[in-house]
Order: sequence, then C-alpha cells, then structure tokens
Amino acid sequence: MTASFPIDAGRYPRLARIDAPADLRQLDETELRDVADELRAYLIESVGHSGGHFGAGLGVVELTTALHYLYETPEDRIVWDVGHQAYPHKILTGRRDTIRTVKQAGGVAPFPKREESGYDTFGVGHSSTSISAALGMAIANAAAGNERKVVAVIGDGAMTAGMAYEALNHAGGMSPEPDILVILNDNRMSISENVGGVTKMLGRATGSRTLNALREGGKKLLGDKNNPTAKFVRRWEEHWKGMFVPSTLFEEMGFHYTGPIDGHDMDALVSTLKTLRGLKGPQLLHVITTKGKGYERAEGDQIGYHAVSPFDPEQGVVKKPGAAPKKPTYTDVFGDWLCDMAAADPALMGITPAMREGSGLVRFSQEYPERYFDVAIAEQHAVTLAAGMACEGAKPVVAIYSTFLQRGYDQLVHDVAIQGLDVLFAIDRGGVVGPDGATHAGNLDLSYLRCVPGMVVMAPADEDECRKMLTTGFRFHGPAAVRYPRGTGPGVAVEQSLETLPIGKAQLRRRGAGVALLAFGALVPAAEAVGAELGLTVVNMRFVKPLDRALLLELAKTHEAFVTIEDNVVAGGAGSGVAELLAAEGVTMPMLHLGLPDAFQHHASREQLLAEAGLDVAGIRASVLERWPRMGDGPAVIAAR
Repeated sequence: MTASFPIDAGRYPRLARIDAPADLRQLDETELRDVADELRAYLIESVGHSGGHFGAGLGVVELTTALHYLYETPEDRIVWDVGHQAYPHKILTGRRDTIRTVKQAGGVAPFPKREESGYDTFGVGHSSTSISAALGMAIANAAAGNERKVVAVIGDGAMTAGMAYEALNHAGGMSPEPDILVILNDNRMSISENVGGVTKMLGRATGSRTLNALREGGKKLLGDKNNPTAKFVRRWEEHWKGMFVPSTLFEEMGFHYTGPIDGHDMDALVSTLKTLRGLKGPQLLHVITTKGKGYERAEGDQIGYHAVSPFDPEQGVVKKPGAAPKKPTYTDVFGDWLCDMAAADPALMGITPAMREGSGLVRFSQEYPERYFDVAIAEQHAVTLAAGMACEGAKPVVAIYSTFLQRGYDQLVHDVAIQGLDVLFAIDRGGVVGPDGATHAGNLDLSYLRCVPGMVVMAPADEDECRKMLTTGFRFHGPAAVRYPRGTGPGVAVEQSLETLPIGKAQLRRRGAGVALLAFGALVPAAEAVGAELGLTVVNMRFVKPLDRALLLELAKTHEAFVTIEDNVVAGGAGSGVAELLAAEGVTMPMLHLGLPDAFQHHASREQLLAEAGLDVAGIRASVLERWPRMGDGPAVIAAR
C-alpha cells in the first residue's frame, strides 16, 4: 500500500481542497495565481523530502494549473513529453498526498504512467513522443466522432529530436486537418543547455513580443485578408517575421502559431488557452518559461537542480560535512578514460545525445571542446554521425544510455555494423537501473547487441575491467560495445594504463566442482559469493560476443551443468548465446539460465529489483539449490532433475 502524507491545509488552503481537477475548476479564475503559488511551494517541500525531478516541474506550474482549469481532464487529453515536467500534474490529479513516495518501490512513478492514473493519458520517459501520440489520439477521436480536446506539451529540449518534426510534418499536411494543440514549453534546457540550430531559432523569440503584437494588430487594421494591401503586407511579413520569431517554420508546416507568451503569466496563459481551445485544426502555442522558476537556487543552477536527492529547501542541495569520498562510478571511470585516450589518440571524437552530465563527458567537453559533439536529443543522428566520422578515419566514441541506444538501433545495424565501421559504443545504465522505472531500464541490450554480426560486446565485472574493455573496444577494428551499469562497482582500484584484453577470452575466477557459474558483467561478485559457499566453479565471462569457445568446451567436459547469470532479460541474452554455442558443438548438458524476467519491472532501487528478479546472492543460491538440492550438503555429484 502506498504511503500517504496528508497536506497541511493551514499552509496550503486552496491546494488542500483540490483532490482532482474537477475541484480546481470550482475555483474562481482570480484564485489561480494563488493556487499556482501554493503548488510551487508544495512541490519544493515534497521533492525536498523525497528527491526526484525538480527544475522542469517548477517551470510549468502555471501552465499545468491553467490546462487543468480550462480543459475537462481526463476526458480531454493532455499528453506530457519526457515526463520530467509532470510532477505538478500528478499533484493536481489525485496524487498530492502520495507524491513524496515518487521513485520508491510501490510509490508514485517518476513519469506519466497509464496504469497509475486515468489522467496520465500516455506513458512516457524518453523524449519527443508527445506530438505523435497526441496526433494518434486526435485521429482516433475524430474517427469515432468524439470531440474531446487533445493537447501535447513538449519541452525540456524535446523539440531537438527528429521524431517531433515527423509528427508536425504529418499533422500539418493532413486533410481534413486534425484538431490538436501543441504547446512548446521553451525553457532553453534539456538536462544540460539546449544546443543546435533549432535552439538558436527559438532563442530569437525572447525579444519578439513587440513584433508579435504588431503582427496581430496589423491583421485587425488590414481587415479582409484577401484585399491586395493585406496580401502584399502578408508576403513581407513572412520575410521580417522569420528574422525574429520561429513562427514561419511552424506555419509552413501547417500549424497556426501563437506566441511567444510568458509561461508564468497566469492571465496571459488563461486568456490565450481559452481562445485556442475553441479553434479547429493544428495549433501551436509557444510559451517561454524558466526551469526552476520560484526557487532561486534552481534558477541559478538549472543543471544541478534538474533532478535532486532529498534536501532541505532552506539550505538547498549541500554536501554533508565529513562525508567519506565516494567510490568512482562506472560513469566516472568512463569519463576519465575518455580524456586519457583522447590525449593518447588525436583521432578520438566524443559524441553524446544531450547527456553530457549523465554520461560523464563534462571534463572531456572542457578539455577537448573541438572533439566534443553534443547532438541534442537525436540518438539516431548521433550513431550515423559517428559512422560518417569513422568513414574518414576518425575514431568516434558514442556515449549513450542503454535505453536511448534503442532509439538508434537501426542506425547501429544499417550505418555502422553492415559497413564494419570503427565505432565504440560506451553504453551506460546497462541492466537494472532502478528508480526511473521501465522506461530507463537497460534490460534488453545484451540481446539486441549480440545478434548483430561483427559486433564485439563486453560487460565488465568491476571498474578496472571497465577501463580495459573501453581500451579494447577502441582499438578493435570494427563496431564494439562496452555495457556497464549505473552507479558504483565492487571498488576495484583502476590502473591508469591503457591496457587491452584479449578479444573473446573469459576469466576463470574460481575452480570448483559439479556446476560452473558463468557470470556476465555486474553479477560476477554475487556469483563469486555463491560459488565460494557451494564449492562451484565461477567464470567471469567478460565477452558476450564472441564467447570464449575453448573455455566453455573445456568446462563442459569437466562439469555436470552450467548456470548462466546476467543482468539482462533471459530471452536472447548472453545465456542463450552459451546454449547456442554448445548446441552447435553437439554438447548436451543441463543448463539453468538466470536473468531478468520476461516482464517490465516497476521503479524501485537497483538492489530491490535485482532481489525481485532473484539475481542477488540469496536469489542465485536459492535457484541453484532448487534445481540441485543435494548441493546444499556440499559439492556432491550433481543429479540434474
């Protein structure tokens, strides 16, 4: 049962009366400003207690309040992009008293989730999906004769991704025109600063409000749009307007553009949305907001306050005095390696799709700015950009989260692998990730990578091995991937040399009897603990592809059974590769495949999710003993059931 933290009605008198948007709509319009103030203060208090995504939500407090006030949600559909900005939405839609449980096991999901609430019209976690989903809803509603309104709210850099423009292109060219409102929440940020030409274009809008007012006033003054003077002025309008505001782009794509307006001006928002709510056809409203609005520290450090651990709102996010130095994370290991390898090889180029901080490229971007490429939220482009670089003799390293690489999978196959190009994929957040939930869990990557011909796929058991694998992949002639988990490893000291590992060679960690535990990546330490307790052989497999054929065949002759252990779905994973190798060699033996379930796990800590999947020490031991009960008496001869 989800824990509940009742709101203090004395501090939040209006918000305490809002259990659903229908309650909000009972208030007088003049009270909305006060509701927004209370909502912002409550968000600061709640996230300070629980941690979570912070800055983006603060920036859309007024917009969220106005939308739920004017639209008949959940009958009308509001589709949120990315999901970082959805905490105020959750508070207003029945999750006010449970918002402190966000990201916790059994608590509120960190992103919109359809099964959590009818107000969460579309599940999301990755960016740039809102316009496509909202257009699909509008089309389906029109086909059913349903006149419900559909609104897509896209922000936090999501307009830098190609998928958003694919949807705009489709919607703007349809006949009959779909009734859809796209709200561009322009805060100049994703997690880092937004980059690219689109961002520069939108940036010109900040000083364009006078021009926009002149444009609207001119329409009223000229009257009939078909008179010769109006036609002449309209042609010139497109020329000078394009110099200052982005309306030309959107209107050429078939959308009626409104804005930009101040996204924190409640009166302007309500007035504009009232007008747009009654219009037909594709509409785009451009609002300018400030990420972290209303909390001075977040406004001043928009990157640092994108997502936070629990903190005291009075003090802000501060380091605890006397705290022991933290072990380096795998992301830290990658960031240090990238700079060291860049110093050793001028051909190295670093690429990230808008994840400079998350993927560990901050130092590299500062020390090697001419070799650092943030391509914005454009995973497909990132991969093919790397392919183009490799064609001309550069050695690109694509730093990317496991689930984000899914979006560039066709490019990995079509543009990199088929051509055998030298591209290294440094894949962060492999396997179970934790509080961000299924949308960010890298549970599928070993399966989707190992089936690609010519691909070398590695999974480190510790920090030092991660560095060596990165060097190995970088110096391999062809596509290679190093897949590592979120957070810290077992604490193995990292050698600063740029040493390689022999391709396709595993490491025998412990020689035992009866059963061999074949562990991949982050689960090697747990396998070692079980192996030591039960007297079993333990192998750090290191390579998912190619597998160590010689060692596997040798162990098959001296052991009664294999247990494969991986932080990946069992279907098509590393264990499947072992079974396929043995089958191809005509070797038949009992096997037990331990991995992640054939289901999407919900948000919880990494440790909780591994335990839930039976991949902690206790779970691995229990699975082995369930299959071979006699092993509990010691390393006896195995009688496979």
